[in-house]
Amino acid sequence: MKYLFFKILLLVCMLILNVQVVSSQSVLGQWKTIDDVSGNAKSILEVYKKGDRIYGKVQKILEKGKENALCIKCEGELKDKPVVGMQIINGLKNSDDNEYSGGEILDPENGKKYRCKIWVNPENPNELKVRGYLAFFYRTQTWHRVTN
Repeated sequence: MKYLFFKILLLVCMLILNVQVVSSQSVLGQWKTIDDVSGNAKSILEVYKKGDRIYGKVQKILEKGKENALCIKCEGELKDKPVVGMQIINGLKNSDDNEYSGGEILDPENGKKYRCKIWVNPENPNELKVRGYLAFFYRTQTWHRVTN
C-alpha cells in the first residue's frame, strides 16, 4: 500500500511538471517564417531577449533569388540595408504569461511597421503566432520552430 501511494504521488508530480514545461514554452529561439497567404517559407528569424524586451533579427532568407535582398522600401537608417541581419521585431514586453506585445514588427517587403503581439501556440509549442496590427485590423502568421 505504501509503495502504491508513492507511485501515484510520483506520477502526479511528473504530470504537473510536464504540464508546466509545456505551458511555459519560450518564444525565444529560431523560427521559420511562413507567408500566411502562399504558405511558403520565407526566412529564419532569431527571437532573443535583451534586458526585459524581446527582439527578432533575420538570420537567413529562404526564398530563391531574394537571399541578398535589400530593404528598398524602408525609411530612415534601414533604407537600402540588407534584410539579413536586420532587426525586424522591436521592444516587445511580457504582457501575459505567454504573450509579448507593446512593440513593433517591420515588414521588409513593404517597409511598413506594425504594432505586434507574439505568443507560442498553447496547443503546439513548436508554433509561434505573430500578429501585426494596423489600427483595429490585424493579420496573424504561424511560424515554425527550427530544431537542429
